[in-house]
Amino acid sequence: MNPPWRVRAAVAADRAGWARLRAQLWPQQRLEDLAEELDDWFEDARLAAFVAQDDDGLCGFAEASLRSDYVNGTESSPVAFLEGWYVAPQRRGQGVGRALIAAVENWGRERGCRELASDALLDHLDSQRAHEACGFEETERVVYFRRRLTD
Repeated sequence: MNPPWRVRAAVAADRAGWARLRAQLWPQQRLEDLAEELDDWFEDARLAAFVAQDDDGLCGFAEASLRSDYVNGTESSPVAFLEGWYVAPQRRGQGVGRALIAAVENWGRERGCRELASDALLDHLDSQRAHEACGFEETERVVYFRRRLTD
């Protein structure tokens, strides 16, 4: 039996729905700014985006990049890196997130990657559990610091 949704590469016609999903993942950012950033995903060969779609429209996305610099917790280069991953609440627990990850994995393998990496905020436990459910293993925890150099 086929699921009531499908995963595919993002296309320009997805911009509005994709931007709205991005705003759910990153609510501290303005929708206009998140929409503006979508150009990069169509113009840079080192970036890829996949969307999940059901009868009501887009219900999830995954954004990935190829990183050749050091990626925490990895042993190879380049590494496929999951830059953003979101599934609408009404579609969680139905395999949408796993299917998006599988699309990113295939994309990374096609580009010679041996590893897929990602990150999650320390207090974002749902994200950590979702990563673990999709086969990710935690490699390290990091606390970032800063010090202002000007007033």
